[in-house]
Amino acid sequence: MRKLAAHLLAICFLLPLPAAAGGDSATQYWPQWRGPLGTGAAPEANPPVEWSESKNVRWKFALPGVGHSTPIIWGDHVFITAAVPYDEAVAPQPSHAPGVHDYVAPEQRHKFVILALSRRSGEVAWQRTLRKEFPHEGMHTTGSLASNSPVTDGEHLFVFFGSRGLYCLDMEGALQWEKDLGDMQTLHAHGEGASPALYGGTLVVNWDHEGASFVIAFDKRSGEERWRIARDEASSWSTPLVVVQDGKPQVIISATNRMRSYDLATGSLIWECGGLSRNVVASPVAADGMVYAASSYDFQAMLAIRLAGAKGDITGTEHVVWTTNQMTPYVPSPLLYGETLYFIRHNQGVLSILEAKTGKIRAGPIRLPGIRNVFASPLGAGGRVYITDRSGTTLVLEHDGTPEVLAQNRLDDSFSASPAAVGNELYLRGERYLYCIAEE
Repeated sequence: MRKLAAHLLAICFLLPLPAAAGGDSATQYWPQWRGPLGTGAAPEANPPVEWSESKNVRWKFALPGVGHSTPIIWGDHVFITAAVPYDEAVAPQPSHAPGVHDYVAPEQRHKFVILALSRRSGEVAWQRTLRKEFPHEGMHTTGSLASNSPVTDGEHLFVFFGSRGLYCLDMEGALQWEKDLGDMQTLHAHGEGASPALYGGTLVVNWDHEGASFVIAFDKRSGEERWRIARDEASSWSTPLVVVQDGKPQVIISATNRMRSYDLATGSLIWECGGLSRNVVASPVAADGMVYAASSYDFQAMLAIRLAGAKGDITGTEHVVWTTNQMTPYVPSPLLYGETLYFIRHNQGVLSILEAKTGKIRAGPIRLPGIRNVFASPLGAGGRVYITDRSGTTLVLEHDGTPEVLAQNRLDDSFSASPAAVGNELYLRGERYLYCIAEE
């Protein structure tokens, strides 16, 4: 065991934010990007502490194609998306980002697919191809063409491939409706990644890019457009977050010019706040009337905003409870676990731990042992914190008490997708395999 830093206060689990599903059972599962609470925490999960290629791997599924979307879990199934090359390489189409050193041009047509796997065996229950296309632009060298995570309410599956379309399926994979929102033109053609958000009967998509940006809401059953609001924003990769304040659901999106909140029913602007950097990737998290957002592309910034009474431009007002410019995250989203906020400086493997409501440092910054480059967002489950890097290493840290390293686990894959936990199972999506980690 290795102790990393000072004492952490005892935790209390969050009340669920009903961002994805309409029943109490939603907290048992992982129905959306960042889990049942939208915070990265799984309040009813207790996955293993230790594993390896030869220990506590219930099954290992060879993925048909690459994707950095998080698997979602409901009932007996795991749902996962992928972009699958299906023909010989062809000459790439022209890109609007020539000469960008970290850009990868498309070379093949792809099938954009969703698969349903058995939680028990990892066998394919069904697989659907939703689009076949030669991508109009490529992606960052570390990216994927299937980075948007699906979302479910237990009755419908909403699958989003960005420029390749938005799809509503039933739980057996039958298509209910689909929408084509056009082609995104992302900064330096670095790819797409924002996932849809679901609350009640409304599905919300953030469409920030180098063209005409907007946020759009759909009726989840019919696919009818409920509202569309233009946004003065360039490319962002932040997933919308739905929170309820004073009985009214609001949609919060982090971006360069402003962090903004919209009325879920009408799309009208409730409040806005400046202070984040360009190229916002990390998604906000919220609980107990507070929302936390961060970025760190050209400068480091994190904002903690009190929602009660927030209206209009709240930049620099008392609604901004605290800020920090130290070691804030770029790619991984923060983890809000009980009253504690965890965030990672992704390319340095440095973890910071704050008291969420006050911004008081509880531990860190801490250089994590064996961790190098982290794209996956941290997971909270079973009173522990799980941090996975791109080399295949996952650190398991104690949450209730000192942040002690409980285990350092390694698998033979590279991990950029964020983990998910349900029951006694941990799901890790690599470049080549999806792992179900469980003690038998």
